[in-house]
Order: sequence, then structure tokens, then C-alpha cells
Amino acid sequence: MARSRRLILAATAAAGFMFITGTSMAQDAYPSKPIRIVVPYAAGGSTDQLARAIQQPMQEFLKQPVIIDNKPGAGGAIGTENVVKSAPDGYTLVFGNSGPNAILPLLRKTPYDPLKDLRPISTVAITPMILAVSAQSPAKNLKEFVALAKASGTDWNFGSVGNGSLSHLTGEYFNTLSGLKLQHIPYNGGAPMMTAFAGGQLQAAFVTGLDGAAMLAGGRVKYVGVGTLKRTDVVPGLPAIAEEVPGFRSVAGFGVLAPSGVPDAVAAKVHEAVVHATARPEVRKMFSERLIEARSSTPQELEQMIRDEMAQWGEVAKRSNIRLD
Repeated sequence: MARSRRLILAATAAAGFMFITGTSMAQDAYPSKPIRIVVPYAAGGSTDQLARAIQQPMQEFLKQPVIIDNKPGAGGAIGTENVVKSAPDGYTLVFGNSGPNAILPLLRKTPYDPLKDLRPISTVAITPMILAVSAQSPAKNLKEFVALAKASGTDWNFGSVGNGSLSHLTGEYFNTLSGLKLQHIPYNGGAPMMTAFAGGQLQAAFVTGLDGAAMLAGGRVKYVGVGTLKRTDVVPGLPAIAEEVPGFRSVAGFGVLAPSGVPDAVAAKVHEAVVHATARPEVRKMFSERLIEARSSTPQELEQMIRDEMAQWGEVAKRSNIRLD
């Protein structure tokens, strides 16, 4: 009996050792197959462009193919849920932004909790929201725009790329802090909004440098202020909106996250790859030309950014009664 018990204990210990060793070897061998980065938006959009900018450098660093997989829908929730439900092995990641990572779960029920179901890896880019006004606007600068908008009462408006988007919440936040009463007009994406600017139907909108580039180049808009607390080299020559509207800040963040439960060693390897890619001169140049700052971070910094965004925009949504249910 005692001998049998010893044999059972020995076999159990051996099996445990083999499991631990096998798991460790699997992590040490990571990656051993292609890695899929889900972009929860359509191909060609701003988030997709940024993800594709780091695709090749990550591929070179990890020595495995990195595949961009666009899964748009439900404001980014469909693609994000796809990653949350994937095996936590580091072979499925999400390239997210402030929308599905922080804002969307505040406005309606989502099939995931970004703070529980996703493991932050690193930020990739930070870009301030920019106040764009119609090229035909009599306002030559931010100060004049605020003064004219106040005098207009409720006659002036601002556009957004959709209800509950960062551009929508930023406009309402601007209204609250400035005392303005700009009327919100939502559009189904940036292209229809650009058409509205061209047709003189919009007075203003909050855009990223990437989204607003075509409108600026086409002479449809002019930029009058940037959403950082102080002037920034990311958007040179523009005053901070906070100079006229104290406390105003609106910045969009982009980053890579993995399903929760990804082993530490695997998460660390992915983090190295993202940091490497973000530091590449060609990536930084591409971002800079689009008024975006290439910026990697620690996982803890990305998590704190998401928490800060949830706190800021949750308050705005509540005050402005913004819900998507």
C-alpha cells in the first residue's frame, strides 16, 4: 500500500513538472506562429492606418508574420469582443483606441469590461483633438471663434463622426466649459462630415490630425485650437484651447491590448515588440506628419490612461445625458 502510494505521488509530481516545463517552453518559444492584431474598425480609417504602421516593424522584431484583421462594427465592440474571447496566448491582440477601450462601455452595455477582460500592453500613439472651423468662418482665431459663437446663441453647431464618439463628447465638454450652446449634428463617419463642411452646413468639429488632414488640405476647414492643456509641438503654431477655455483637454489614445490571462513572459515579449516598432524613425515620421505623437508606455501607464479617460468622459456623458442604449 505504502509503495503504491509512493508511486502515485511520484507520477503526480512528474506530470506536474512536465506541465510546468511544457508551459515554460511554450512561453520561451513565443512566438512560434503568426500573430493576429484585430483592428475593430474598417480598413483605411485612422486606427487601421496606425496599426498598419507598426505591423512591419513588429513582424521583423518577432520574426513571425503579423496580420492585421479588420473587424468593424458596434463602435469597436465587435472586434474587441473577438479578442476578449480568444485564447490568452499572445497570438490575438487588439489595436484599440479611446472609443472601445474607455468611452463605449460608459454609454451602453458591452460584452466585455476593458479593465477586467483586457491586459494592457503599451500605448502606440497619442493625438490631441483639434478644433476645426469652416474655412468660410469669419473667425480668424480661437479667441474670435469663442466670441462669435457666444454671440450666436444656439445658431451655431458642431459636427461629430457619430453619437457617443470622442468628437461628440469633446464638443459637449467644450460647450460646458466655455458656456457655449453649439448644437450637435452627428454624421456617420468622417466623410459625410467633410461633405457637410464643404457645403457650409457646419461651423465647427473636433477632429484628429489624421481625420482632418483631407479637409485641411482641401481648404474646407482651418484649425484654431488644440486640445492639450498647453501648446504642443505635435500641432505646431496652434494655441491650446485651454488658453481661452481654462481646463479644457481632449486627447485620443491608441494602444495594444491582449486578452486577460496572457502569461507574463508573452506579454513582456509583445511589449518589447510594440516599443521597438513605435521607436522606429519611419513610424515616428509618419505619425508626426499626421499630427500624432508616437508614444509607447508601460502596461501600467496604459491602464491608468484608460481609467483617466473613463473618469473624464463618464462625467461628460452623465452631465450631457449621452447614452447609446
